Amino acid sequence: MILCGRDISAKSPLFVIAGPCVIESEEHSLSVAQRLAEIAERLGILLIFKSSFDKANRTSGTSFRGPGMDEGLRILDKVRAQTVLPVLTEVHEPEQAVPVAQVVDVLQTPAFLARQTDFIAAVAATGKPVNIKKAQFMAPADMANVVDKAQTAAREAGHLEDIFLLCERGTSFGYNTLVSDMRGLSIMAETGCPVVFDATHSVQQPGGLGSRSGGQSQYVPLLARAAVAAGVSGVFMETHPDPANALSDGPNALPLDRFEGLVSQLLAIDEIAKSAAPS
Repeated sequence: MILCGRDISAKSPLFVIAGPCVIESEEHSLSVAQRLAEIAERLGILLIFKSSFDKANRTSGTSFRGPGMDEGLRILDKVRAQTVLPVLTEVHEPEQAVPVAQVVDVLQTPAFLARQTDFIAAVAATGKPVNIKKAQFMAPADMANVVDKAQTAAREAGHLEDIFLLCERGTSFGYNTLVSDMRGLSIMAETGCPVVFDATHSVQQPGGLGSRSGGQSQYVPLLARAAVAAGVSGVFMETHPDPANALSDGPNALPLDRFEGLVSQLLAIDEIAKSAAPS
């Protein structure tokens, strides 16, 4: 299976999805993307730049949501042109799928919308690769039904080949807490879709700070290493040069100055894990 020009089969090297949670400004996005592009080149990895033009699921109605679709897509297009990184962003409504797909390389679905049939069908019908996040309230095996919906919609739209990534971002466990069950990574892989582990949202504490979500970013490296050892195809990590002042999801973001060191560790673990896995 080819994603953004790279093979992502079960034995292929790890790929990474990374960037700030939300587009804060053109200057900020370009600065972070350029640093990530330099890291990707040094490490020889497929790195897909991620940032959202609208955070439609913020805890508080007063929280920063982003620049909106038109301005956000303009910025992402500029990031793509200047850094040559493929780009990924979220869509929140069926009507956004086509215009967003015309600009980005990979679409992403918010976890809360994994069961919304019309929404999944709309993004799948674009023919673009889609990173489908497992909802926090869903069992891993339930994602087989989501994949079936997506594949059916893609075929009906005339796309004979499709790439659907299944992304684990933790499961609700009591109030304001998420738990990542590593067994779920293997269960989701049984669909035949590449599995991505979202290491930063897995340490999020939804609504944990009252008017905003908290997080335990100190556990991002731990969970990322565990997921890579379990054999995932890719890792998703939001990263920011100054998490304490990030406009969205700062408490669970990986500091940008720690990003390359952690990815280097993950690549070493990935090589061992995939060389030991049965053919």
